[in-house]
Amino acid sequence: MSAVEVDSSSTPIDCVDESNAVLPPPSPTVETHEEEIDGVVALLPGEVRMSKANLRSSVWLNFDKVKANGVEKAVCIYFDHIGFRNFVQALQPAFTMVSRNTIKSDIFKIYDVEKVKTMKALEKIQGRVAVTTDTWTASNQKRGYMVITAHFVDDSWNLQSRILRFVYVPCPHTAQVLCDALMDTLLDWNIDRKLSTIIVDNCSTNDAMVSLLLEKFDPNCLWWSGSLFHVRCAAHILNLIVKDGLEVIKEAIEKIRDSVAFWTATPKREEKFEETIRQLRIPFTKKLPLDCATRWNSTYLMLQTAIEYKDAFSRLKHRDTQYKTVPTENDWTLAVEICGRLKLFYNVTELFSGTRYPTANLFFAKICEIKIALSEWILCDNVVVQNMAWKMEAKYDKYWQDIHGILGVAAVLDPRYKMTLIEYYFRRIFGIEAESKIEAILRLCCDLLTEYQGRLNTGGGESSSKVVSSVRDGDDLSDFDKFVSSRKKAKTSHVKTELDNYLEEEVLQRHPDFDILAWWKCEPLQGFGTINDDADDQDCVSSVTNVDG
Repeated sequence: MSAVEVDSSSTPIDCVDESNAVLPPPSPTVETHEEEIDGVVALLPGEVRMSKANLRSSVWLNFDKVKANGVEKAVCIYFDHIGFRNFVQALQPAFTMVSRNTIKSDIFKIYDVEKVKTMKALEKIQGRVAVTTDTWTASNQKRGYMVITAHFVDDSWNLQSRILRFVYVPCPHTAQVLCDALMDTLLDWNIDRKLSTIIVDNCSTNDAMVSLLLEKFDPNCLWWSGSLFHVRCAAHILNLIVKDGLEVIKEAIEKIRDSVAFWTATPKREEKFEETIRQLRIPFTKKLPLDCATRWNSTYLMLQTAIEYKDAFSRLKHRDTQYKTVPTENDWTLAVEICGRLKLFYNVTELFSGTRYPTANLFFAKICEIKIALSEWILCDNVVVQNMAWKMEAKYDKYWQDIHGILGVAAVLDPRYKMTLIEYYFRRIFGIEAESKIEAILRLCCDLLTEYQGRLNTGGGESSSKVVSSVRDGDDLSDFDKFVSSRKKAKTSHVKTELDNYLEEEVLQRHPDFDILAWWKCEPLQGFGTINDDADDQDCVSSVTNVDG
């Protein structure tokens, strides 16, 4: 393990590194007054507060600051410490300690072995690969990183998600820089010709990056010449929708957040809060969680818990004069109203973040349910809820007014839903415009299956070049060969018949334990061979990069 750079100007040090000398333990200061000092909420008598200079995690007791090439780094003190080695020897005399460099070398060897295994799995699959990316800047190093993950259905019809690369991306994080890092990975793993979709967070840089990527790909290797390639992260869009809605009750949320922060600031206050809960005979099931203001799902969980203990907050305002941010009854009423409605979004986010099961076939229904819910909230009697719903619907329509066709296709390929689900939701949402939108999804299904059939007939994307190379120079019928090839692509009767047969069968009864991949694994025996090939690609599509709430 190499040491990690530390910014010595920051107090406290806030990164995770390695070391040799023990840092002195922080000394708590005891506060016995109740004044507000420098904007800091005062403490009750006897409460302990760490001084600002000592606001440092105790984990740093195991690290030492060292200077290398003028840069401060932290190194773990215990790995090479004689006391630790003696301890390990006493635990297991037969165990031989190895050096840090040996461990580092072994980790890279394991990575190389696993990379070969994953590349072989990717080479064997007949379907396509969906790719998700996520980028962020490490707060301790101010460096940007990108994680690139591949999602695919293996030859045993199991959903696989493999991290292909965790790569440092130099600043500035322009579309070109991100595109180059991603393209290098796709070429290195040899999956650039078998991609289905790329799922990224919604931002202008990512939009530009995807456009640059499309310029590098052969359109014939992509679904619908690349028009279905770009999918925006569903969880990220949900986050944007909910954030806009929460702006309407920002003041009420701030009061509740400040109250939670006050009563979780010190162990003494937490103890008093829990004592009050017991006095009121309120079941104490969980501690108050302070939210991260940028993550709406953490705000939802904070509100949900605070609502359970709202009577305790009201009682405590009479027991502590320092507690100034008591939510009003109206604040609690709004919180209850909004929290009940946000439950739908929270549940959908949890569903979208699933990694152990295919989720593409579930997105369509949930996105439609959100649209219907927002339309109903706009008609409710509560003006605040109406305003919230208007703002949320505006953001929804910006991204999902035309639901991404690939999500509709994934729903059609779920034997519990088929076109029936599309018809059910579109008629509720679009009214007289529903039929044209239903027809568009059906047409997309037909076109994709035609594309698959053409690929099967020609043996993949490489066969056309082989056919051309086998024709003699000066062959007068070379144009005829192209004509025959175009006619093969135009023949869709087989595919349409196969699709019609699938759609004409009754939908399966819905069951929570239904395994869509296991069902499609068996379907070639029932005459749905081409649809089967399409289904495994659709089911590996993820619409989530990460759930960041």
